[in-house]
Amino acid sequence: MQAKNNRRGIKVGAFILLGLVIFVVGVFTLGSQKKAFVKSFSVDVVFNDIQGLKAGNNVWFSGVKIGTIKKIQFYGTSQVQVFLSIEEEAHKYIHKNATASISSDGLIGNKIIVITGGSPKYPFVEDGDHLQVNTTLSTDDIMKTFQVNNKNLVDVTSDFKILARGLVEGKGTVGSLLTDQQVAEDFKSIVANLKATTSSASKMARELDVFTKTLNTKGGLADNLLTDTAVFSKLQRSVNQLQKTAGSAAMLTENLNLASSKLNQKDNAVGLLLNDQETAGQVKSIMKNLETSSKKLDEDLEALQSNFLLRGFFKKRAKEQAKDNL
Repeated sequence: MQAKNNRRGIKVGAFILLGLVIFVVGVFTLGSQKKAFVKSFSVDVVFNDIQGLKAGNNVWFSGVKIGTIKKIQFYGTSQVQVFLSIEEEAHKYIHKNATASISSDGLIGNKIIVITGGSPKYPFVEDGDHLQVNTTLSTDDIMKTFQVNNKNLVDVTSDFKILARGLVEGKGTVGSLLTDQQVAEDFKSIVANLKATTSSASKMARELDVFTKTLNTKGGLADNLLTDTAVFSKLQRSVNQLQKTAGSAAMLTENLNLASSKLNQKDNAVGLLLNDQETAGQVKSIMKNLETSSKKLDEDLEALQSNFLLRGFFKKRAKEQAKDNL
C-alpha cells in the first residue's frame, strides 16, 4: 500500500513538474513573441482619430516590428494620446523629428502604427519624447479615396450609358448626324462649302502674293515710291504745293464769304443799293432822269446839226471820219 502511494506521488510530482516546465516555456515563448523581456523606452503620439487602434497592437519601422502600443487615453478636448513601447535596439534609428501614422497589417489586418526614422541631422529620440503625426494618406484614406473614385466611375459610366443610348436613338446633334441621313448630307454639304471656301482663300492668298511681288518689281511705281528718294521728294513737294493751294483756296473762300456778307450789310455802297429799298428807288429815279436828259441832249445835238451856223462844221467832221475809215 505504501509502495502504491509512493508511485502515485511520483506520478503526481512528475505531472506537476512537467506542467511547471510547460508553463515556464510558454511564458518565455509568449514573452519572446511580445518582447516582454526586452529592454525598451516609451514615446507618445497624439492623433485626432485612432481608427480602431487598440493597446497591444504592433509598432513597425521600415517593415520591422520594433514595439507595441502600451496605453491609449484621451487627450485635450477630442484627441487621443497613444503611448508606444519601443525596443532599445531601434533607438539608434529613430530621430526626434520622426513621425508616426496609423496603417493596417495588410488590407484587412489589425491596425498598426508605422514610424518613419526622421532626418539624421536631428538627435536620437529619448524616453518620454513626443512624436509628430505623419499627415500623408493612410491605407484607410487610400481605401476611402478608392471608394469615392469608384462611385465617380459608376456615375461616369451611367452618364456615358445615357449618352450612348441618346446617340443610338438619334437624340441631339451628334445623334442626328449618326442616324438622320438628311442631317448627314447637310453636314457633308457644309464640309464641302468649307472646303471650297478654304480653296478660294488659298487662291486669293496666292494672287495677293503675286500682287505684292508685282509691287516690288524694280522700276515700278510702287517700287519707286518705296525706294527712290528723288521720286519721294517730288511727291512730297507736290503734296506741299497741294497743301498751299488748299490753303489759298480756303483763304479765297473766306474772302468771298466776307464779301458776300458785306453785300448783306448797309454800311457800303453796293450793300446799300442791294438792301436799301429807298436808295434803290432813288438810283432808279436818277437813271430815269439821266435817260431823259440823254434823250433831250440827242435832240439838242440834232437841232444843232440842222442849224445853218454849225452845218459846215458837222459836214467837215463827217468827211474826215469817212476819210479815216478808208
